[in-house]
Amino acid sequence: MNLIILLLPIIAIVLMFRSQKKRQQQMQKMQTALEPGAGVRTIGGLYAQVKAVNDETVELEIAPGVVTYFTKSAIAAVLDPAEYDAIINGRPVDDELSEASDEDAEIEPADEKPLSLSKDGAEKAEAEGGAPASK
Repeated sequence: MNLIILLLPIIAIVLMFRSQKKRQQQMQKMQTALEPGAGVRTIGGLYAQVKAVNDETVELEIAPGVVTYFTKSAIAAVLDPAEYDAIINGRPVDDELSEASDEDAEIEPADEKPLSLSKDGAEKAEAEGGAPASK
């Protein structure tokens, strides 16, 4: 019984160090795989494209012509080109959604009076018994 009480904390500590070392190895592998043209996400949530990789820093283009310098450890993830493009330029519309919007576009709107924001329209509405316009 006493042996189990002594072994449980030791096993827990070993497992924690092992998982931490595994995460560090994955980060190191990702940082060495950085190359110009790759899309990345920083630890602050900024999406950018890698322009150059130096010994300790990475040059990131956050907007056309705007280059910033980050440490390699500030890079949280290297994104696939398709994923980076979808995030930066917006996700493509599904075929089903585009078909539904085409069908909605064919329906003609009902004949209604257009809304007017002019004072003349508000005075006419009051004269007709409508709600008074706010002033």
